[in-house]
Amino acid sequence: MAATPKSESSAEGVYTIENATSLETPFFLNSPHSGDMFPPDFLARSQLRREVLRKASDLYVERLFAPAVAAGLPLMRARLPRSYLDLNREPLELDPRLIAGVLPAEANTRSLRVAGGLGTVPRVIGDQIEIYAGKISLEEALTRIDQAYVPYHMRLHRELALRHARHGAVVLLDLHSMPSQSVSRVMPDIVLGDRFGGSCAAPLMVAAEKAFRGAGFRVERNQPYAGGYITEHYGRPDLGWHALQIEVSRALYMDEARLEMNAGFVGVAEALSGAIADLVVSVAETKLFDFHKTALQFLQKAAE
Repeated sequence: MAATPKSESSAEGVYTIENATSLETPFFLNSPHSGDMFPPDFLARSQLRREVLRKASDLYVERLFAPAVAAGLPLMRARLPRSYLDLNREPLELDPRLIAGVLPAEANTRSLRVAGGLGTVPRVIGDQIEIYAGKISLEEALTRIDQAYVPYHMRLHRELALRHARHGAVVLLDLHSMPSQSVSRVMPDIVLGDRFGGSCAAPLMVAAEKAFRGAGFRVERNQPYAGGYITEHYGRPDLGWHALQIEVSRALYMDEARLEMNAGFVGVAEALSGAIADLVVSVAETKLFDFHKTALQFLQKAAE
C-alpha cells in the first residue's frame, strides 16, 4: 500500500511524528535515539565536537524504516540527540558525578545506567568519553527534562493510548541501532528485547523473530539488549500494551567510523520494513489480539 506520510512536529522541536492521524493500525514505531539536532548552547557547553557527539546517536534509524512509514505505519522520532538527553531512561536517573548540588529525593542515582555515566542527562558517550569538562547545574538538567523529556513522553503515551482505545491493544516497536563489534561475543544482525518476556505477549516475540529471520537477518533475543526504560515502562501485556525493542547492527547499513550510510542501506531498509509488514499481518491473521475489522483490512493492504 503506497501512501504519502504526513509529518507533524512539536512546537518545541522535540519530536516529529509521521502518520500521526492514522489510527487504522495498532502498531506504533518509535525512534528515541536518532535525533541529530544539536542545541547551540549544548555544543558550546560540551568539550566534544559535534562529530564526536553524533556517535552516541542511533543515526539514520528513522530512515531505515521509511518504507514502513510510506505504507502507512506511524513513527515518532526524537529531534534532539541522545548525548543531550536520553529519552530511554527514567525521568530522574540523575548522575551526582555530573550534576552539581543536592539532587531531588526521588532521583534514581544508583541505577546501573547512572553508574555507567548514561543517565537521563548523560555524562559520557561511547567508551567513557566525558561530554563536559566539569559539572552542570541541577537547574540545567531539570530544564532539559521539563522542556524535552516530559513533552516527548506525554505525546508518546497519548499516541499509544489512542490506539489502545481504538483496537483493544497497542504494539510499540522501539527502534534502535547497536555497534556491530563486541569484545565478548559475535553480534547478531538483530536483537529483539522484551524484558525477558515481561513487556509483550510471548506470541508477539515469536512472530517478530520469525519475520526478521524470514527477511534474512541473524536474530537473537534479549542478549545483550533486553529493552530499556521505554520497553519496560510501556510494556504492560496484561493490559493490552505490548512493547518490543528492536536493535539493528550498524554495520548492516552504515560506515561506523565515518558515520555515513553505506551502499547496502536501501536493501537493508527494504528488508527491515518487509519484516515489519510480515509481522503486522501475522499478528492480525493469527488473531493474537482482538483487533477491529478495519485494522485487519489495513494491515492486509499494507502488505500488498
